[in-house]
Amino acid sequence: MKIVFLAPFGIRPKGTVLARMVPLAAELQGLGHKVVIVAPPYTNPEDSGKAETVRGVMIRNVKLARGGKALAAPVLAVRMLRAALAEKPDLVHLFKPKGYGGLAAMLHLFMLRDTPLFVDTDDWEGRGGMETLHDYSFLERHLYRLQEGELPRRAVGVTVASRMLETLVRGMGVPPERLLYLPNCVENVPVGDGEAVRRRLGISARTPVLLLYTRFFEFDQEKLHTVFGEVARRVPGVRFLVVGKGRHREEELLAAAADRNGFADSLTVAGWVEPEELPDWLAAGDVAIYPFADTVVNRAKCPAKLTELMRAGVPVVADRVGEIAEYVVSGESGILCTPDDWQEMAVRVAELLREPDLRKEMGAAGRKRILTHFAWGDAAVRLDMFYKALTGKGNDTK
Repeated sequence: MKIVFLAPFGIRPKGTVLARMVPLAAELQGLGHKVVIVAPPYTNPEDSGKAETVRGVMIRNVKLARGGKALAAPVLAVRMLRAALAEKPDLVHLFKPKGYGGLAAMLHLFMLRDTPLFVDTDDWEGRGGMETLHDYSFLERHLYRLQEGELPRRAVGVTVASRMLETLVRGMGVPPERLLYLPNCVENVPVGDGEAVRRRLGISARTPVLLLYTRFFEFDQEKLHTVFGEVARRVPGVRFLVVGKGRHREEELLAAAADRNGFADSLTVAGWVEPEELPDWLAAGDVAIYPFADTVVNRAKCPAKLTELMRAGVPVVADRVGEIAEYVVSGESGILCTPDDWQEMAVRVAELLREPDLRKEMGAAGRKRILTHFAWGDAAVRLDMFYKALTGKGNDTK
């Protein structure tokens, strides 16, 4: 089949396109389909109107429209739909039922096109969801709620990235046969060269390193400061490595807390790391923490960063919230903590840092679990069967 994926934004710098859409598209092409991603590159405007190939997948960045959001939105939506239909697809799959892509999908439905529409959702956008983290206007908030409520109901099929989203979409009246649980997965790539990063940072192979790979907004910053401070007290000589960038200068809050609590000399904040270098940085950690507040947003999410940490072979101490419990078998492939018990996370991290053999065993078990049970190749096979069951089409390309 010829398949068009409608992206929610451009390929840089956000992660959804690279972490979810591209690997899934590549695996579908390995099954004999042809996949094209149509993207509105407002996050990377330098690519406006350009086409590029990533891992064998064609990405068509539509030309951006002039004017503010209100003026540009209908123009960009029309351009996305035209670009999609120009491919003469057998089906269109919208990723995230919101924004420009969501408008293009709404136009598609309004025009009563014969091309089947599928919808993928990997976040809860509406009430209590992602809208609580963004300064949306009144119109944007209500548009996104409308799109999230209507598009899954009207689609031929819906893919969801978490069990909570599965429950929420079923609550919209979508029957089980039109719903596919499709969590974020990984590809089998080698573990990175963590020793190279350690040498660059002047950290010896024997020094215990606690890793945080994050965008900061998923947890209480005071919790992070408390956990780091307590681990510093319990594990002499520990180093803290933070990979990722916050939205609201959370790094400065962490640096101030490090000064107050006496671990400033042990803290390294790497910031945003190029994707091709990321495996090496993750492999530099001995133990990783994954704090995750018990909120609607987090319960609905499918944390791709957690899958990358597990693939890196780093044992993860995480909060038992939402989809995390689908990935981590506590005590075997990682450790799960009560999200409101900050002290528990610090204690379990300290225990692992003091037990080199145990953390290596747990890290290896985590990597084995993620590669065995959450592989993009297997996910693509399930999606292929889902497409065929709901469209009655094979995978002949045009």
